[in-house]
Amino acid sequence: TDEDTVKRYFAKFEEKFFQTCEKELAKINTFYSEKLAEAQRRFATLQNELQSSLDAQKESIGVTTLRQRRKPVFHLSHEERVQHRNIKDLKLAFSEFYLSLILLQNYQNLNFTGFRKILKKHDKILETSRGADWRVAHVEVAPFYTCKKINQLISETEGVTWILYADGYLDCATRWCEQFILLNCNFSFFFFEIFTEPEFCHRYTYGVRAIVQCIPAWLRFIQCLRRYRDTKRAFPHLVNAGKYSTTFFTVTFAALYSTHKERRHSDTEVFFYLWVVFCVISSCYTLIWDLKMDWGLFDKNAGENTFLREEIVYPQKAYYYCAIIEDVILRFAWTIQISITATTFQPHVGDIIATVFAPLEVFRRFVWNFFRLENEHLNNCGEFRAVRDISVAPLNADDQTLLEQMMDQEDGVRNRQKNRSWKYNQSISLRRPRLASQYV
Repeated sequence: TDEDTVKRYFAKFEEKFFQTCEKELAKINTFYSEKLAEAQRRFATLQNELQSSLDAQKESIGVTTLRQRRKPVFHLSHEERVQHRNIKDLKLAFSEFYLSLILLQNYQNLNFTGFRKILKKHDKILETSRGADWRVAHVEVAPFYTCKKINQLISETEGVTWILYADGYLDCATRWCEQFILLNCNFSFFFFEIFTEPEFCHRYTYGVRAIVQCIPAWLRFIQCLRRYRDTKRAFPHLVNAGKYSTTFFTVTFAALYSTHKERRHSDTEVFFYLWVVFCVISSCYTLIWDLKMDWGLFDKNAGENTFLREEIVYPQKAYYYCAIIEDVILRFAWTIQISITATTFQPHVGDIIATVFAPLEVFRRFVWNFFRLENEHLNNCGEFRAVRDISVAPLNADDQTLLEQMMDQEDGVRNRQKNRSWKYNQSISLRRPRLASQYV
């Protein structure tokens, strides 16, 4: 009894489902047929209007002279203006009509896809094939799906639209060519002095380059001044600012020398010597800062680590000596560039040498990072801002007592900032900066 009830329920459900599908299918067929008939009537009307417009245009071309056809649009008569406006309106009408055909074609495909998916879902849920059979018997033979007139209308509209726009292009091309046929050959002669010094067109190049080169140094310079304003300590902030200020003079005199050299001024050598002097000052300043401040070398309490510092991390002293030599050489590598630039007459040799030395400067900074990081770590350990090792096992009472005794002894735990010739409130030393980020 229950099984018969279920079967009757599903049979009634399917009957109602297919009735609904037939009703919706009839609506779709009716709507599609109406829109297709409307599109056919509209296409015929547009074709007639287009043919009339083309015939009128051919007649007007036959009666006008060649000189009259050269008239611009604002010199046309009222009839000619109406004709231009009609062509423009026809183009817009065909564009809108073509869009309506595409929408109708999408309507056709969308409804067929909807029926297919709905009936497929029906068969999957009820485990039957009656939905697929109904689709073959009703949907695939429905007028909205079998009718291919919409595709034919789209193809014909594309052809007519192409002819319409091509005719406009041809008409414009004809008018453009006629202008050259009727061109009045009038020539005007002008006399002027030939510009013989094109390098003056680049007189702002060196100025812009100098400004760009000064931007990084300027940012660090104002940062040092800001820190001096916050801490009121002349050292090391003002000293560090002085290091970056040398870049301004070096770049400025280099730009002035290059500019005066191109113009062959008499005071070129003056700027050249000033450039060299400030290059030497800047290189010496930065070299001393690298070795003393950033790396903490040449410590008078170095002991057996000659020319180095009291404590070193890397096992071989040769690493430090090689780094010192490398830093000195690359800090003064500019001398080679200046020598070659000053003795050659090729304008681009200096740029080539600068390109070759650029990777060497990257290598110098790469090496600089290792020793700067080492010195900062040792300085942090000396001021108890960091520890060298951390024991995993907890301290017992005896170890705690021994540690307190060592701390009470004068030489038990040493601060590396002791025995300096000058001190400040928070133990800032010339040999080791307080924070790595402040003196990079």
